[in-house]
Amino acid sequence: MSGCTSNYLVCEGREIHYMEWGAAHGEVVIAWHGLARTGRDMDPIAAALAQRWRVICPDTIGRGLSQWSPQPAAEYCLAFYERLALSLLEQLRIEQCLWLGTSMGGAIGLKAAAGSLRGRIRRLVLNDIGPQLAAAAVQRIRSYAGSPPAFATMGELERFFRTVYAPYGQLSDEMWRHLTETSMRRLPDGRVTPHYDPAMVQQFEHHPDDYLQWDAWDRLDLPVLCLRGESSDLLLPETADAMRARGPRAVVVTISGCGHAPALNTAEQFSLVERFFSGS
Repeated sequence: MSGCTSNYLVCEGREIHYMEWGAAHGEVVIAWHGLARTGRDMDPIAAALAQRWRVICPDTIGRGLSQWSPQPAAEYCLAFYERLALSLLEQLRIEQCLWLGTSMGGAIGLKAAAGSLRGRIRRLVLNDIGPQLAAAAVQRIRSYAGSPPAFATMGELERFFRTVYAPYGQLSDEMWRHLTETSMRRLPDGRVTPHYDPAMVQQFEHHPDDYLQWDAWDRLDLPVLCLRGESSDLLLPETADAMRARGPRAVVVTISGCGHAPALNTAEQFSLVERFFSGS
């Protein structure tokens, strides 16, 4: 793929993979994916943002091409992901950045912006995530993410992804094929399955309050844009209303035709993020 490179760094003793776009630019966007996904989900918006910014799209530990954790109970949690983010920025000598995070990727950005990267994250875009998750949505995600199915063919895997990620919104056949091919791995028996460590859902068992972040939210002192899927079952309207009213008083934009989470794959979504990152 033109315009981007595939790279690896050892962060906190673990090998982390990331894609880099627009390497010639000075200003940096960190684009971080959701719970059971990979950094390649950011390809469409990264290609758009790379016209102006350098865009770094990591695979979280246990996802995509990054190493799986040998200590899942301890390392599959927001605190360790924040440490990975800090290490990544330090090694890449990134002093300040803009942060775009889908779901879990947004939660990492929220935590880091109130913590170890306070003052270094200048603007924060949360894609269908806030300081509190709806319990029913967490159970839904755990039900499919904790025991990923395996299929004999790529066609079957694509049909599975089209079903579970239908809330992403309108994806073309080409986009569904890209999503499938960039988030699969082949098992020893030849079947294909989503490209992540099923143990990553231990986060919800060992760190049950990981995603309850109102304290961090209220410490934020930077501009925040939240994109909420119109029919999201994870970011409830009352949570979005509270995000508007307290802490950094986020700007919340509803994305029609989407649930959890908008795929960041349309000109409208590109424009919302670009204008916000540009300060307009």
